[in-house]
Amino acid sequence: MSTTIQINEDIRSILNQMKLFERETYNDVLERLIEDVREINEETKNEIEYAIKEIENGKYVTHEKLAKEMGF
Repeated sequence: MSTTIQINEDIRSILNQMKLFERETYNDVLERLIEDVREINEETKNEIEYAIKEIENGKYVTHEKLAKEMGF
């Protein structure tokens, strides 16, 4: 099933620039964008969870300590 949506000319222009090839549909462009956002969100969530565990286990370096080690 398909539907019609309204977008302003600026968004249409941006979507046109994002096409990988001339005949790619706006739907295809939007699907790629949605997929990318989902992947980034999942990846970012996993990285945050990992970082929290590292901090809880004391595996981190403060800015001050790093600066001192680097001679700043």
